[in-house]
Amino acid sequence: MRHGCKVNHLSRTHAHRVAMLSNMATSLILHKRIETTVAKAKALRVYVEPLISRSKEDSTHNRRIVFSYLHSKEAVNELFREISQKVAGRPGGYTRILKTGIRHGDNSEMAIIELVDYNENMLKDTTKKAAKSTRRSRAKKAEAAPVAEAPVAEEAPKAE
Repeated sequence: MRHGCKVNHLSRTHAHRVAMLSNMATSLILHKRIETTVAKAKALRVYVEPLISRSKEDSTHNRRIVFSYLHSKEAVNELFREISQKVAGRPGGYTRILKTGIRHGDNSEMAIIELVDYNENMLKDTTKKAAKSTRRSRAKKAEAAPVAEAPVAEEAPKAE
């Protein structure tokens, strides 16, 4: 029984799971978005978000700790140079998981995991939602419509 165990083992040995999560985290950092299963995406989120939090403070100690998880100089440099700049004001929640359906081969749920600050489509939608009108404005439009029709009716007899 797994009473207190909170780690999803993903049907893999410890060494295989650690290597897989390290490779997936490296791919996520370099490509900003990857497609995987929902279970792996949730496990990857728990793995990569503390690394992104650690990258906010650029020190030799933090770089060495992140390198011990990622094993890739390119990924560590990308994380500390570019990604840490974008997420500097964000208190957490650096990744987003979007479910995309099922895989036809084995019927497993698929998802896209991405870094939140790198999706331009989602960032554009937030500015449009801010300009959206409220329900109260509909009532004002309904009241303004009869007023606009009254002057038009008055202008027609003047022309005759």
